[in-house]
Amino acid sequence: MLIILGGLPGSGKTTIARALAKRLRAVHVRVDTIEQSIRASGVLDSDVGPAGYVAAYGVAEDNLTLGNTVIADSVNCLQVTRDAWLAVAERSAMPAVEVEVICSDKAEHRRRVETRVTDVQGLLKPTWEEVTDRVYEDWGSRPIVIDTATANVDELVTDLVSKLELGRKSIKP
Repeated sequence: MLIILGGLPGSGKTTIARALAKRLRAVHVRVDTIEQSIRASGVLDSDVGPAGYVAAYGVAEDNLTLGNTVIADSVNCLQVTRDAWLAVAERSAMPAVEVEVICSDKAEHRRRVETRVTDVQGLLKPTWEEVTDRVYEDWGSRPIVIDTATANVDELVTDLVSKLELGRKSIKP
């Protein structure tokens, strides 16, 4: 299964993705890590652009074809990237589920953005203004929504795993 996580920076995506990957013994594919690795390689003179996502699609597809559950961790703010993740699952003949991670408490979300420390060497975290000014297209009614302002990580992951297990029967590749 491909579990596609998305949400604004500081919403709690990576925290949820790591805990979920550990619980499910799944592969965690984090676009931030891939993008920063591309930057650090020195091959590009400009912004990474879509290269990080494209590389992540390839890594995810390789792991899906091996039968691994993959958790895709990216902001995923545009419909085109969400559709590309769904195409990865389709090519792999694996089911996919979309999960939008939000933090409904704006003060808490801002605190996270302004105080978190990067765990990816060299990665510059966006400012609160950059987060709030970001183009973020509506997901519509497709995703499961996880609100990190409402419960702790273990509770959220337990709830998400239950939803994934219930939905597994109705999700088609």
